[in-house]
Amino acid sequence: MEELVIRDADVVDGSGSDAYRADVVVDGGRIVSIVKEAAAAGCQRPQARRELDAEGLVLSPGFVDMHAHSDLALLRDPDHSAKAAQGVTLEVIGQDGLSYAPVDDRTLGEVRRAIAGWNGPGDDIDFDWRTVGEYLDRLDGGIAVNAAYLIPQGTVRALAVGWEDREATPDELDRMRRLVAEGMEQGAVGMSSGLTYTPGMYAPDAELTELCRVVASYGGYYCPHHRSYGARALQAYAEMVALTREAGCSLHLAHATMNFGVNKGRAPELLALLDEALAAGSDISLDTYPYTPGCTTLAAVLPSWASEGGPERALKRLADEETAERIRHHLEVTGSDGCHGVPVEWDTIEISGVNDPALAEFVGRTVQESADRRGETPWATARGLLLADRLAPTILQHVGHEENVRAIMRHRVHTGGSDGILQGAKPHPRAYGTFPHYLGHYVRELGVLSLEECVAHLTSRPAARLRLPDRGLVREGYKADLVLFDPATVAAGSTFEQPRTLPVGIPHVLVDGRFVIEDGRRTNVLAGRAVRRTAPA
Repeated sequence: MEELVIRDADVVDGSGSDAYRADVVVDGGRIVSIVKEAAAAGCQRPQARRELDAEGLVLSPGFVDMHAHSDLALLRDPDHSAKAAQGVTLEVIGQDGLSYAPVDDRTLGEVRRAIAGWNGPGDDIDFDWRTVGEYLDRLDGGIAVNAAYLIPQGTVRALAVGWEDREATPDELDRMRRLVAEGMEQGAVGMSSGLTYTPGMYAPDAELTELCRVVASYGGYYCPHHRSYGARALQAYAEMVALTREAGCSLHLAHATMNFGVNKGRAPELLALLDEALAAGSDISLDTYPYTPGCTTLAAVLPSWASEGGPERALKRLADEETAERIRHHLEVTGSDGCHGVPVEWDTIEISGVNDPALAEFVGRTVQESADRRGETPWATARGLLLADRLAPTILQHVGHEENVRAIMRHRVHTGGSDGILQGAKPHPRAYGTFPHYLGHYVRELGVLSLEECVAHLTSRPAARLRLPDRGLVREGYKADLVLFDPATVAAGSTFEQPRTLPVGIPHVLVDGRFVIEDGRRTNVLAGRAVRRTAPA
């Protein structure tokens, strides 16, 4: 007898088709049968060792978080309710060009310092891996939800070239090609870049194109955080489209927003650019989070030259009075490339987290507010915080536009990504609320998307981008990564004031046919594993 029958569910199967009522039978980690309208038909109802009454609940595929920063959280926190409670059953990590494989002893330490604001310093982690394959093997030891990995181009460049602003030599480029090929062979699904973060931002387009050719040869995709989301946003999007077209590589645009005052109301221009490229045969998708503020590290807004050479060199520049004044001028007057070419507005930058508890007074306040309280300039406050916390502070950047958010999420190649940074005392609520916020706010309350459309955006579309042949749909033979939610009540509990509050209206989540959320509570099940690249046909 099979393990589980989910009885009388309203199945939204991920295809975009209308919902239907059915009994769904799960066994051995897969969906083994779907009996539509079972009660009404009067047929023999499927039986199983366990029966779950799903009356009033929607059954859908598990949600895929296409942009996650859980690279260490998956190892550190077996509970991982931040994602599991949202119905996320697969996260894509290794984002924004910086993560922890492939590395050697030198670059591991450098990367840990560079992205401590994203993932913590990692003092509680046994970094017993160096290659992509070894990291994926570590995930296979058991995690809360599944994870796929992108090779981080910035980490690859740090390993082969260093943190200097210069072109790679032919030998260094060959080594980067080999590192990317090895990572793809070991199971990565593609490559990411952080082109406003060092050292990835120092790569010219020709170098990125060569690496994308390698990714394309393995059927993977390129996921850039491109060179500007501000003053040159449209040009930066066009650059990525042209680059991947030349390389013959699929493109997935990370957190595809149009931010800052210069881009208010300009989402239709971005979508027209993408539609033209799609019509010409480009393979493009994108992800967004359903909120207007962004989230990154305070150090990320610095001009690129200030961070050249790595974190220790950046700290030395900040400590030098003359150099610090140059940094301030770039930030406040000319518009730093780290701040997307837009002069910084300190009243839009809110400190969301610090590593040093002694600096907790800054959390929850904008830089401008803290400066006013301290009777100093905003730059003095920001500089002092960067030095005291060794570049680790995270920020919320209140620079988005609601009309752009809504327009982009309607596009046919849109998928959902939380960009969720789980560190800090006051993280962005998207880390805990992205997927129920789509379903509750943008589907039920605003009607921006229909329920069937939205579920397709969060399930089958990302599964197709990841080339996963047996995920993203409620189909017989598919993996039983499933979520049951109440469409009348599902909502994000997280807010900017209480960002770690779990969602409501999602009573059950299954990974590999096992309950990781049951009756609204996290079980002790660790059914997640690394999801490796599927070889192209």
